[in-house]
Amino acid sequence: MNPAFGKYLIGIGLLMVAVGVIVYFFSDKLHWLGQLPGDIRIKRERFGFYFPIVTCIVLSVLLNLIIWLVRRFF
Repeated sequence: MNPAFGKYLIGIGLLMVAVGVIVYFFSDKLHWLGQLPGDIRIKRERFGFYFPIVTCIVLSVLLNLIIWLVRRFF
C-alpha cells in the first residue's frame, strides 16, 4: 500500500472533523442550509419526503471550486 494513501485518509478525516465542528457551533447561523428554494419537500398525514436537490447542487459547486483552487495553487 502506498504511504500517500494514509496521508489522504488523515486529510479527509481532518476535513470531516472541521466540517463537523463548523456545523456543531454554527448550526443556528446555517438554518437556511437544506431549505433553499427548489428543495423538494412533501408532507402528508403519515408520510414525509425531503430531498434537498438545490442544496446538494450548491454544496457540490462550492466543494468543486475549493478543490480546484487548492489544486491550482498547491
